[in-house]
Parts: sequence; structure tokens; C-alpha cells
Amino acid sequence: MRIGIFDSGLGGLTVARAIREKLPQADLFYFGDTARVPYGIKSAESVNRYALEIAKYLRFTRNIDVLVAACNTVSATAIPTIKEAIGEIQLFDVISAAIELISTTAPENSSIAVLGTLATIRSEAYETRLNLKRPDLKISTQACPLLVPLAEEGWIDHPVAIESLRIYLAPFLKNTPDYLILGCTHYPLFKEVILHLFEGKKPILVDSADTIALALAANQTTLDLSHKGCMDVTVSDIPQRFEILMERFLGIHADFISRHAF
Repeated sequence: MRIGIFDSGLGGLTVARAIREKLPQADLFYFGDTARVPYGIKSAESVNRYALEIAKYLRFTRNIDVLVAACNTVSATAIPTIKEAIGEIQLFDVISAAIELISTTAPENSSIAVLGTLATIRSEAYETRLNLKRPDLKISTQACPLLVPLAEEGWIDHPVAIESLRIYLAPFLKNTPDYLILGCTHYPLFKEVILHLFEGKKPILVDSADTIALALAANQTTLDLSHKGCMDVTVSDIPQRFEILMERFLGIHADFISRHAF
């Protein structure tokens, strides 16, 4: 099985790592659009165009069987466009996976906080879809535009990152939500910092990487258990720096790494 995974940059590797843990037999083809990161401050039109270019590349050049949109911004805006363009293959996105988990497991009247990029929060994708499935839930959101560039810089526990998170989380630190959705695949890199900032009661963190890996694994029944999957990484700019951050913060080693520009 050949699984294509894409994101605006480094963050989607949290999804690749989770999928590798669940499906070690699958061949993973990861695309990080490092030349155009971050997506979260771009227009919906630009995000749709970028996502379509990458989806077509993975589908028709890398010949993938399954496509994973490991980007909340893409998941909020571009999924219908991608489905129309790439034909009948399995398509998973991080928002659908998180929505399914929350809607089926959260107790009645739970409070849900969502951290996301500007584009994801403005789309109201989480509120709209959760309200359809679970109108009893109390949902609040917070855009965190600085977190993606901080993650891409490797400033995971840097004082600037800690203070930025303290400011973004301020409304939730006063009144801890039951669940905190990390609505960007870069955000799990800040898990330890986020939990440390909550004193006393901690929220249940909903990690896009874990939820989509579980959803994908539950749908695969024809894997060759004797096959050891490879990790093939493509970026749109500066693969050397990307590889350093990938190994330092995620412990992922690529079997192949290359550059492809659109």
C-alpha cells in the first residue's frame, strides 16, 4: 500500500509518524510544501490551488493508493476540490477524524476548545460540523498564527513560544475546557508546553495525528504483513534543513528525501 500524506511544512510529519506506528507495512510518501508555508494566513483560493497541485502530484506521479490531507487549513477548505480532481481513491483529512472522535466519545455538554490557524478558525469548520453532530457541546476557538512559523524554526520550548502560547491560551487557562483540539498538525509539537501551562485540571488533548492514524488503520484490511514500509519525503524547498528538523523533533528518518517545485 502506498499512502500519500501532505502538509504545508514540517507539521504533517506528526501524522506520518502516527501512521507509521499503526501501519508499519505501508509505504509513505510525504510532501511538505516548505516553499509556501504557512498556509494558515493565505486565502482560501491560494490554499485550494496549492493543495490541488500537491494532491495531483502524489496521485498521478507517485501513484499513491490513499491520500491523507495532514493539514487542518486544507481540510477546512479544499477537500471537495481535491475529491473532484483525483478520482476514486481513499481520502482522509484531519478535521473529519477529530470530529468523529469528539462526537462519539465526549460526554454530554462537554466544553471543547479549538486551537487553529487563522484560516481554519475563520472557516468555522469545527463549530459547524460539531454542531451538526453534537449540538450539546460548548465550543470555543482561538487562532494561533505564530505557532506554525515557530515550529518550522524549531523553537518548540523557546521562551517566545512559551509566552505566545500563554497569551493564546489565556481564556482557557482561566476556565479549563474538557477537550482541547490541536487543530493544526504543527501544534502537537507543543504538547508538553501546553499541558505545563494548565495548573490543576488538564484538558484532554485531541491530536490530529493520532485521530487520523486510527481512522486510516481501521479502514485497511489488505496489507502485506511481511513488507517493511519505506518513508519517502519530498519538499518544495531546502530539504537539508527540513531533514535536520524532522530527525531532531520527530525522530523520523527518511529513506529518500528530494525536492520538487511547482
